[in-house]
Amino acid sequence: MWLITLRDLQWRKRRFAIAVVGAGLVFALTLVIAGMSASFRDEAARTVAAVGADAWVVRAGTAGPFTTLATLPAALAGEIAKEPGVRAADPIVVIHQTIRAPRDRDINLFGHRIGGLGAPPVKVGRPVAASGEAVVDSTLGLHPGSRFGLGPGTFTVAGTTAGMSFNAGIPTVYVSIQDVQVLVFGGRPVAGAIVTRGVPASVPAGYAMMGNAGARADLLRPVAKAVGSIDIFQLLLWIVAALIVGSVVYVSALERVRDFAVLKATGSSSRGLLAGLALQAVILSLAGALVAILLAVALTPLFPIKVEVPVRAVVLLPGIAIGVGLLASLAGVRRAVGVDPAVAFGGP
Repeated sequence: MWLITLRDLQWRKRRFAIAVVGAGLVFALTLVIAGMSASFRDEAARTVAAVGADAWVVRAGTAGPFTTLATLPAALAGEIAKEPGVRAADPIVVIHQTIRAPRDRDINLFGHRIGGLGAPPVKVGRPVAASGEAVVDSTLGLHPGSRFGLGPGTFTVAGTTAGMSFNAGIPTVYVSIQDVQVLVFGGRPVAGAIVTRGVPASVPAGYAMMGNAGARADLLRPVAKAVGSIDIFQLLLWIVAALIVGSVVYVSALERVRDFAVLKATGSSSRGLLAGLALQAVILSLAGALVAILLAVALTPLFPIKVEVPVRAVVLLPGIAIGVGLLASLAGVRRAVGVDPAVAFGGP
């Protein structure tokens, strides 16, 4: 039975190849979609982790430090630093802005105390050391020594970081909090949140505290519907892949009705026929999965937002493809098992 199945694939190799490419393209799109969904979550995780905080203090009643700009006194950091359990406390501000570099670019502007919490890991160059300097994400295409316009002033790139973006790939620019206070708040000594190393035992009245999980949830809230839509689209692609595999197996079963009748008349069991069709579906799906991995590598650089295909998705793809293939083969299996052996002798 196994040899017959393989010979049938060889006989219909052109159709098999087309089905493999079709299923592979759908599987590849599924990987890319999974990478899009993962990139939103990875961005949030990297951004929050780069701050190096254990707790975030914000105005009571606000959603969080990223989606609500409810200012608080920057001097509150000194008061919170005295709380038991706190080893360091610094003010930060996160706000959406536009820079000229040389064309207008949307950025997430992140203000932090020089040398304090919130300064990102620098890959090239050095951290911000003075007013008028910035550390920028590498996706902006700027290098140490480059200059860009922000508001009425001009900033010099001191260093670059990597992977520091959020809200669908919008790069982050890190400057001193004093620069943000001048640019946005007219020089008033305010902040958007106080971040702490160590968790304070309590916070002053009128303020609330959240952990890193709450900060990540706040950062992901604006893109939650987009992520949900992407996940639904991913499910639909799996259904399309199952239909492609199922249609090929079913058409093959229809064309082999007399072959199945002969096999049953000569003693082959329904279980053997089932196994043969299931093997066809599994081979097709696995070949499609292999093509999908190669296509996903080629497709991801073409998308305008960063696509971070999870390693787990690549590892699980062959297993999921086998499951899709077995599920898709059910229609063909039912047709093969129901064949009357009399068909082999010219019967109805």
